[in-house]
Amino acid sequence: MGKSPTSISPAELTVLKVLWDAPPLTVREVCDALGQRKQRWAYTTVQTLLNRLVAKGVVGREPEGNAHRYTPSVSRNWLLATRLKELAEQLCDGAASPLVAALVNNERFTDEELAGFRKLLDERDGDTEQVKPRVRRR
Repeated sequence: MGKSPTSISPAELTVLKVLWDAPPLTVREVCDALGQRKQRWAYTTVQTLLNRLVAKGVVGREPEGNAHRYTPSVSRNWLLATRLKELAEQLCDGAASPLVAALVNNERFTDEELAGFRKLLDERDGDTEQVKPRVRRR
């Protein structure tokens, strides 16, 4: 990918979310999906945003007749992990634990979410021999 995931604008992210929900889509189908979300954007605006996402390497484009179908090239989880890693680098010298602590201390989680977190931690515990120690940059 040519650009950093943080260079994805809020408008581009809105379009990417539509693609994550139901790929592949044409420009018209993206416009319709946005309309269902109470966001009425001009066809040319959506087309421009899709072209930018293609240029950034986060969306792929395949011709179909006179139109194109657009598909995300990156997953929501990949973008989230990449942005969190960048945030950890910027604010916490690469350490992720302050980000996790901030979420735990400032958000309310359901019992099901907490059980899912515990399961993830338990699974992670089983993989500790494969984890390389992190070197902090100062």
